[in-house]
Amino acid sequence: MAERYELRFSGAGGQGLITAGIILAEAASIIEGRHAVQSQSYGPEARGGASKSEVIIGDEPIDYPKATVVDACLAMTQEAADKYAVGIKDGGVLLVDSDFVKNPPQGNYKVYSLPIMRTAKVDVGREIVANVIALGAMIALTDVVKRESGEQAVLAKVPEAFKDLNKKAYSLGFDKMKEVLAG
Repeated sequence: MAERYELRFSGAGGQGLITAGIILAEAASIIEGRHAVQSQSYGPEARGGASKSEVIIGDEPIDYPKATVVDACLAMTQEAADKYAVGIKDGGVLLVDSDFVKNPPQGNYKVYSLPIMRTAKVDVGREIVANVIALGAMIALTDVVKRESGEQAVLAKVPEAFKDLNKKAYSLGFDKMKEVLAG
């Protein structure tokens, strides 16, 4: 059977998680030449309500564009964790923002925590790049695409004036996750 990897990015509308999903799909498909699809869903109150972006990456064409057995899930808010951590497969992973998800749902998967929004605000100085920090962390956690592919896709998506800011954010997310994994 061909390899298929399903990821879900979830949080509040306006946090840039749809963009993070699109960037990941582009890293896999455009840069690495693999098959990828991205889909999204918003709560009825687009800004502030729970939203999700799903990315499926595979070695062969993808016949169904929605995640059914999630390998890795990101939850930036408690509401998103409660609503979207369902469906994580046994042995999968859940990454939560430690400042906003105080009670991560438990299951037969591993839960990791990072202060994603705080890292954006304190270490980078701009909360707007929290989605890029989260993307870097998810790529470090899953190895679903190469580090360089993720960075290249991020830099292809942002205006010239914000390339250094986003490169720093991506590297911070990636490196902080690798530190957590190293124990």
